[in-house]
Amino acid sequence: MDAAEPTPATAQPDPLAAEATAADGFDWSALQEAATAAMRHAYAPYSGYAVGAAAVVEDGRLVTGCNVENAAYGVGLCAECGLVSQLHLTGGGRLTHFVCVGGEGQVIMPCGRCRQLLFENGGPELRLLTVAGLRSMSEVLPDAFGPHDLA
Repeated sequence: MDAAEPTPATAQPDPLAAEATAADGFDWSALQEAATAAMRHAYAPYSGYAVGAAAVVEDGRLVTGCNVENAAYGVGLCAECGLVSQLHLTGGGRLTHFVCVGGEGQVIMPCGRCRQLLFENGGPELRLLTVAGLRSMSEVLPDAFGPHDLA
């Protein structure tokens, strides 16, 4: 398989998503499936590490993103960047639920830069499905710097 093409995700139910759905009633499996579908569009010819992200907006819209690498390695775009761009392109609003997956469709944790980006667009209440289960944005980015710090 060409390194530019992500590895097909497995179709097996994810116990993390099932547990999270049972805990709060939100369909985390469907959100993880949307992130996996987005991941299949990733452009990762250098690392071979495809990433997809999916989130729900407060008005019910679904926004997604995938990583896009570049030959100048440092200027690649994370999946979360694409997701936030789509958020603003389709009307803005606040993110309420978020999940990020790797090349096999497995839940992965957003990097620190992306946590900051998610905080800016979802606030401390944003719910994330993480490798450690459901977490709020305030748990994955405690004492976050935000717009309130610029006032």
